[in-house]
Amino acid sequence: MSPRKSYEFPPGFIWGVAAASAQIEGASKEDGKSESIWERFATIPGKVKNGDTPAVACDHYHRYEADFDLMAKLGFKHYRLSVAWPRVCPDGTSRVNEAGLAFYDRLIDAMLARGITPWVTLFHWDLPQCLEDRGGWTSRATVDAFRPYAEAVTKRLGDRVSRWFTVNEIPCFIGNGYDNGYFAPGRRESRAVVNQAYHHALLAHGHAVRAVREHVGGHPVVGLVQNHLPAPQLPVTETEADIAAARTLYERTNRQLMAPVFLGHYTDEFLRDEGANAPKIERGDLELISQPTDFLGLNIYAGDFVRAGADGKPEVLPWPKGYPTGDLWWIKLTPQSLYWGIRHAAEVYGVKSFYITENGTAFPDEITPKGEILDLDRQHYLRTYLAEVHRAVDDGFDVKGYFLWSFLDNFEWAEGYEKRFGIVHVDFTTQKRTPKLSAHWYSEVARLNRLV
Repeated sequence: MSPRKSYEFPPGFIWGVAAASAQIEGASKEDGKSESIWERFATIPGKVKNGDTPAVACDHYHRYEADFDLMAKLGFKHYRLSVAWPRVCPDGTSRVNEAGLAFYDRLIDAMLARGITPWVTLFHWDLPQCLEDRGGWTSRATVDAFRPYAEAVTKRLGDRVSRWFTVNEIPCFIGNGYDNGYFAPGRRESRAVVNQAYHHALLAHGHAVRAVREHVGGHPVVGLVQNHLPAPQLPVTETEADIAAARTLYERTNRQLMAPVFLGHYTDEFLRDEGANAPKIERGDLELISQPTDFLGLNIYAGDFVRAGADGKPEVLPWPKGYPTGDLWWIKLTPQSLYWGIRHAAEVYGVKSFYITENGTAFPDEITPKGEILDLDRQHYLRTYLAEVHRAVDDGFDVKGYFLWSFLDNFEWAEGYEKRFGIVHVDFTTQKRTPKLSAHWYSEVARLNRLV
């Protein structure tokens, strides 16, 4: 019998944790910060569960020193965070709020003092409400406003931050924000308007890449953070026919965003299928969008199983009622989604390097009489998913790191505070932090650079 695989990762593999400004910072009206679309959205009855708002969240704005002490104690040396646009540019445009930038100065310095490397996301959904009032992402004026914001942040932090993400999950903040209305700002627009908003978000990505290249010293790295739409397609059997079916559907459902970034153009099939609803493209747009990046960040939680149908067309299989999930219906336990999300992007769009920028799950945590959170369900989820990252590495794909979502329980968008993704429990009444079993397990994974 051959010895059991050790699941060791390559030397230098990045093990990190992640969070987003709107979900943890709180301090929603302090030091000159203006209202974000999520703060407005949360005031609309029925939009966020239990009427929860991000006004306080994890109070990270005031507790970041202690949070970084805990992060360092657990041995996490890489942290993906985001900058709040309404905190830096309260009017949405070029007027910079010095108090807002000074907060991120303190944040970055506190991380570096503890040996934690910052990985900064420039936009993670918290659009200034004042820009939404003028059209939001459906207006090209928002792209024009994003450019000076990105420049201000990269100029200020670029002497200490060399690792950057541009925008986070366009299909979520555009698709859920302007198409189905589930997320802020809660609009339901026509297909033509939604397609134009997608194009504007891609332009913001391009401006972010340019800002990093022009204003960050040394040898910075920068890339887009993408979630596959609707989810990575998984061949139900790893046979030639089912793999081809999954790949075909992956190309079709991701071409709107992946093709402009990695191929430099919208595909003829996309433009033909959208017809009069296709986005309006100005001179220089595609050159801006397709500037070379250093990696693709993938946020992956689950996938859909696909097979080759009797007619030769891809068929997405329905979920049986008893299929295991996390604490949200869409988190189907499909660890293969990490492997196939990476492989499809490499084989269909030629992506060379990857980071898993989000992966994790919500479960209804329970505190034992001893005060522990023994989240064996989350630990099992993470271990099975990381085994698929290891498979991708073994198959030769250049996967450079993994960021677990999330470090803290937080404001989970439309779910409010009911759903908990953190490996550190937060009591939202007292703000007490308690590392869960999964935090200690992941700490050992990061320390040993292998699954344990």
